[in-house]
Amino acid sequence: MEFERLRIPDLILFKPKVFHDSRGFFMETFIEQEFREICGDYSLVQTNVSASKQGTLRGLHYQVVFPQGKLVSAVVGKVFDVAVDIRRDSPTFGQWCSAILSDENKNTFWVPPGFAHGFYALSEWSKIEYQCASYYSKINERGILWNDITVGIEWPIASDIPLLISEKDKNATTFLEAEYL
Repeated sequence: MEFERLRIPDLILFKPKVFHDSRGFFMETFIEQEFREICGDYSLVQTNVSASKQGTLRGLHYQVVFPQGKLVSAVVGKVFDVAVDIRRDSPTFGQWCSAILSDENKNTFWVPPGFAHGFYALSEWSKIEYQCASYYSKINERGILWNDITVGIEWPIASDIPLLISEKDKNATTFLEAEYL
């Protein structure tokens, strides 16, 4: 498996080797030893699946206690996946990076603890799977407004597709009002 460190070096894009034949394909999506060597000593303890119609935007989510690292891949369709650095002492604090994840490119995006995470569904239907480095904690969940001007994420919002976003995400706090890690 190949990997690429993004502009924020703690964000890592994994690119699997895919072996095709007449029956389909085979690929390894996770090798714990390799993951730990590249990403750090994290245990992945919970797997979540999220399915979304085209135009759905989810995020930007994070936890203030028990922050979740997420290993994200699109198993159906295509998403624009985003991570925002909310680590107060980080040289990249407040910066964001994105990755296109799809069932075609089969890439996986490592978003370590200390980042807010979100995505926008680009295809008619998408399903993402993400493994988490800590358990979900509702009382510790927070959100940053997806279109906060301080962060300035350049979302590829389609003008001809309705934007589907939850009330919780529409009413998230601004970056300047957020609790940081």
